Amino acid sequence: MKRRLHLLVLAGLSAGLFSAAVHADQVDDIKKKGEIVFGVLGTDEPNSFVDPRTREVVGYEVDLAQAIAKKIGVKPVFKQLSVAARIPELQQGRVDVLAASLTHNKEREAQIDFSLTTFVTGQKVLVKAASGITDVPQLAGKKVLTVKGGTQEPNIRKAVPSVDVVTFETTQHAFLALQQGKGVAYVNDEASIYNDHAKLGPARKDYVVLPTSISVEPLALGLPKGEVGLKQAVDGALHDLEKSGEAEKLFFKWYGPTTKLQFDKRNFKIDSDRI
Repeated sequence: MKRRLHLLVLAGLSAGLFSAAVHADQVDDIKKKGEIVFGVLGTDEPNSFVDPRTREVVGYEVDLAQAIAKKIGVKPVFKQLSVAARIPELQQGRVDVLAASLTHNKEREAQIDFSLTTFVTGQKVLVKAASGITDVPQLAGKKVLTVKGGTQEPNIRKAVPSVDVVTFETTQHAFLALQQGKGVAYVNDEASIYNDHAKLGPARKDYVVLPTSISVEPLALGLPKGEVGLKQAVDGALHDLEKSGEAEKLFFKWYGPTTKLQFDKRNFKIDSDRI
């Protein structure tokens, strides 16, 4: 009886190890499918957004995703997600990789893995000039608008504990709510804040980006937990982009002096995990 039990335990362990080995090689599954599915926001210009002329999703993270797909040798497929749905969609296997303005932090490491850092930004606050608010502490007790499921809400609550936060399904809904007077301030990543501010055209004079950043956000691609082969493939493609100089070209294509954002330099490299 003991020998039989011992053999059953060994068989179970062997089956478990075999199953884990099969599951862990997601790159082979992707190659067999001939495509890799990237979860994107499609609402966060210039990281990923819908080009009004072509109706296709384009942007900085989209270009990174296309380079990764090319390196692996498969077709890239883009699936639009809400901010709150990003991690659940990845965990449930509905997308292979997240290229969705995702902050890499310790809390999320318990749920998913991350690529090398692909962008470093801060989070800032946009207010109406007529509000008289000139810095973040003055938001105490005020209604602040932001997206649901991102790091914006916990970060503004940490910066101003008494703030009243109202969340929306997308950043653009939150931004529109600010314009409609549903709150005094709008919180988002710095690059997105400046991009939204530029979209206001002549009305931009009526809004002010507060000088203080409420956090520093290292963005990265999200990967399923424990998929070592996929992480190696993704990081390898990103490393090649950095080494060839293509990563810097992509940054200036979407963020440089000829864009709405007009960044004149890149203050990071795609060479490490920053948290």
